[in-house]
Amino acid sequence: MISLQRLLDAVGPAVLSGTCAPERLSVTVGDAVIAEPDQELEPRAGDVVLGVNLTDRDAALRLLALCARRSAAAVLLKAPVAVDEEVAAAADEAGVALLRVFEGAGWAQVLSLLRAALDGEGLATAAAGLGVAEAGDLFGVADAIARIIDAPVTIEDRSSRVLAYSTRQERGDEARVATIMGRHVPEDVNAHFRRHGVFRRIAQDTTPIYVPAVVEGTKPRLVVPVHAGGDVLGSIWAIVPGPVEPELAAAFADAADAAALHLLRRRAEADRQRLALADMVAKVLHGQEGAADAARLLGLTSGPWRVIAVGVPGEDADEAERQRLTVRERLSRFPDTRLRSPAAVIGDVVYGIVHADAVNSASGAHADWLGELAGTSGEAAAPLVAVGGLATTVPGLADSREQADDTLALLTAGLVPGGAAVHDEVWATVVLRRTARSATTARTADIGPLRQLLDHDREHRTSHVPTLYIWLEEMGDAKAAAARLHIHPNTLRHRMRRMREVVDLRLDSAEVRSALLLQLTARRYGNDGTAASGGGPHGTAPAPV
Repeated sequence: MISLQRLLDAVGPAVLSGTCAPERLSVTVGDAVIAEPDQELEPRAGDVVLGVNLTDRDAALRLLALCARRSAAAVLLKAPVAVDEEVAAAADEAGVALLRVFEGAGWAQVLSLLRAALDGEGLATAAAGLGVAEAGDLFGVADAIARIIDAPVTIEDRSSRVLAYSTRQERGDEARVATIMGRHVPEDVNAHFRRHGVFRRIAQDTTPIYVPAVVEGTKPRLVVPVHAGGDVLGSIWAIVPGPVEPELAAAFADAADAAALHLLRRRAEADRQRLALADMVAKVLHGQEGAADAARLLGLTSGPWRVIAVGVPGEDADEAERQRLTVRERLSRFPDTRLRSPAAVIGDVVYGIVHADAVNSASGAHADWLGELAGTSGEAAAPLVAVGGLATTVPGLADSREQADDTLALLTAGLVPGGAAVHDEVWATVVLRRTARSATTARTADIGPLRQLLDHDREHRTSHVPTLYIWLEEMGDAKAAAARLHIHPNTLRHRMRRMREVVDLRLDSAEVRSALLLQLTARRYGNDGTAASGGGPHGTAPAPV
């Protein structure tokens, strides 16, 4: 069992701090439970209750009263209610510890850290019972497990990064050597495991998984998933000569508890460090109070810099998380240099603040590096890499971040080709998109003859609107517009005459031409580019606007 004080120490002051009732910190904690607004809650004695998204004072007071009646150990709240004097007084009177959650911490992350600390206490006992050292480093655990299974062992996290390995790796194979040398399982080997459903079974099962040697240069493997509190922490891989006796496989599986303890503690510490890093990076990127101090702590002493924003498409949450972690790791160190950069996952985007020399668009050298940065996906959709403009000062990083966000939005919407772009090279499309979105909000498309022309195209299956758009973009040059539309110039002239029969366009007026082009541009670049993009902003195909 774990006391509330030990739980606070395990999670760390960067996430939790006590605000009142310090005498309650010695109580024994049972479980971490969530109290969501408008949902019934029945906490048990010793529970730590998370007031998720609770911002109302009266609701906080009701929750404290309930927790006092049920002898809960503590209530976790965020500001403003966590620092409300009336709430603090009520907690003190009720004898319930009131803990403040740092504003930048996500509730899911807080719950994960709490569960990790709580599960770790139980796993420590289990590990001691197996004769595996509860303390010490993970390499010692790998050696102990290797003795149990009589085979070389690696311990890997959920992203297939090697955290520790045992001695006697000379009994391994080529893939194992490459894994240990690179601290990561080679992508082709990982792809084989993925095709055979190994990672799916690791996520779902708790029993050992036998993987035959079907890839040249590899031997059979016995894999045991490492789970705790319903979460997949990683896996343990042993190279075996063939199928393993059930008793030995069971002993191998039991040893996973020892690794789970260390992985939980490692993850909790990594989460704390990642949260603190993400907070400092966010301050710098958004120009918040304390940005200068944060920049100094991050080592941003001499520019110029650029901000890189990386988005990970796809619906598989676990795969997306794996990609984001891999991208963050690659962003933090550049290949073949000593340069390091602050990198953090903020929301669903990976941000890096990199020295401008690493992505100097003038030299053209950035293309290979950005391509390598995006090449983390295996068989999944590749990440989208957006580079902001040059920042010569720390305050300028907020502008570079905004430019990176704008560029990433273009990539996400498919408004610029490829999987990587630099703001310097797509700024014109950014301007068009911003203008288009403003025009869309103002409902400019409903003004004038354009609506009638759109209705005619829809009812009669004509192509007046895309023809008009290309003609306007080409400033009335019939030959150039016809070439882009892949039609004869006479066909274009015929379409333009038919258009004037449908609506009164008055294309001899510069003001009318400008207004129509603005409306059509808004349709093409507005609404995230999905409503009417056709062939890209610089393409030659007609835009179905």
